[in-house]
Amino acid sequence: MNVRRTLATARRVLLQLRNDPRTVAMLLVVPCVLILLLKYVFDGSPQVFDSVGAPMLGIFPMIVMFLVTAVATLRERTSGTLERLLTMPLGKLDLLLGYALAFGLVALVQGVLAFGLTVGLLGLGVAGPSWALLAVAVADGLLGMALGLFVSAFAATEFQAVQFMPAFLLPQLLLCGLFSPRAEMGTVLRWISDVLPLSYAVDAMDKLTRQSGFGAGVAVDLAVVLGCTLLALALGAATLRRRTA
Repeated sequence: MNVRRTLATARRVLLQLRNDPRTVAMLLVVPCVLILLLKYVFDGSPQVFDSVGAPMLGIFPMIVMFLVTAVATLRERTSGTLERLLTMPLGKLDLLLGYALAFGLVALVQGVLAFGLTVGLLGLGVAGPSWALLAVAVADGLLGMALGLFVSAFAATEFQAVQFMPAFLLPQLLLCGLFSPRAEMGTVLRWISDVLPLSYAVDAMDKLTRQSGFGAGVAVDLAVVLGCTLLALALGAATLRRRTA
């Protein structure tokens, strides 16, 4: 790993994003709009929003980051940019860490905006510390980014990259405990749920809305999400191809 090359890659990605206002709007505005819609869908049942608002604060940014990073990385490869970059003294890990740093900054801004809207303007009740809720929301965005970088290696077109969302994200959404408590699931489904990172993100959000303080359980859940993020980045570096066959 070369820090200078990693930072140069991150700078290049951020400059590309600055010149693409539609992508920036999707990253920063869409999660806020979805949370706002969720609030008004359950306007007559505020207790429902209090129950699902915190998990969705992490889920919506995760989905958006997954889509954008998967398509952006694939576009680099199909356009030949990735192949040209890797002919220079730039390692795969430098490249992916540069992407992770750039989109990580975006995830931080995204998380702050969504958090400010959900907790500040929409009045979501949180028993735990607000900074912990923000940390989990940002970690979810980073997880979506890492998974997007990883799956882009297995797609040949941007359409295929989008198709990976049902395969990678929807099973996690169904089994994370948002729709049905994980303890009430069948044994096999519960085992699968136990190895999915989104389950731990939702558990952390749920604990922060019900329990005061930053307990050991939340710390473990957050560590699992961040560990899965690092694992996805490592697998992405190992499977990254110079170009699409």
